[in-house]
Amino acid sequence: MSNSKLKTINSELSNSPIGIFDSGIGGLTVAKAISDALPNESLVYFGDTVHMPYGEKSTEAICRYAIRIGDFLIGKGCKMIVMACNTASAVAFNTLKAHCKGKVEIVNVIGPVLDHIVHQDSIKKIGIIGTQTTINSDVYKKALAIRNPEVETMSLATPLLAPMIEEGFANSNISQAVLQSYLSDIKLNDINALILACTHYPLIKQEIEAYYNNKILIVDSPALVAERVKRLLQYDELLNEQTGTKHHFFVSDYTESFEKTTSMFYGTSLKLEQVTLPI
Repeated sequence: MSNSKLKTINSELSNSPIGIFDSGIGGLTVAKAISDALPNESLVYFGDTVHMPYGEKSTEAICRYAIRIGDFLIGKGCKMIVMACNTASAVAFNTLKAHCKGKVEIVNVIGPVLDHIVHQDSIKKIGIIGTQTTINSDVYKKALAIRNPEVETMSLATPLLAPMIEEGFANSNISQAVLQSYLSDIKLNDINALILACTHYPLIKQEIEAYYNNKILIVDSPALVAERVKRLLQYDELLNEQTGTKHHFFVSDYTESFEKTTSMFYGTSLKLEQVTLPI
């Protein structure tokens, strides 16, 4: 293919949206970070609210959901798909990547976090908190063991945090009590860093930092994922240089409460559209 034809194709693709999905609406924290970092990019977001939370689903089911959602986003003309869900990233990334090979690039929320934290030389012990499925997958622990075997990692499932946040109890006496119970677990003793392995958790990041008196590194994914997306699009010459973005936000099960909660994760209220996928 000639360079001129390739440039024309890239120019057309650059105007295409970025696809983002999560098991629910927590991934809107990632969508917001991408929108802030790349204000010219249009987004298509899909929250699989009918199957939430993924943390309680089997690996087979999550892989099936990811494939169907990936097909939906490709059908919407997306030039890249971001898995804004730690659980899906942990157990379905390779499946979705293989399914979409040659169509679009897939970005997960785990790789950027790992790339960031392995370069912190002062860290000797890392704590990881997330859903039961994410923690059971050991994806962070296995990757860190390979990339920096001298660092000790300790994982703790914190299943109450995501529903607590969605119910509006972040930054309250309730959230402080729940965090106290989880973070005081012996597994997290003497950690130098804590990975927030759930896209809901950035909403309570300040509370977690306060618990540790800002003395340890707290790592969450949104800004790191946004930077990865920007770098990949730059490399592929697919950054949208035009203005006038169009964002679309879909869910598999619409409720007024979901729509009201979007402002908590995205910063502004969003209009959600229900779409039924064959999953």
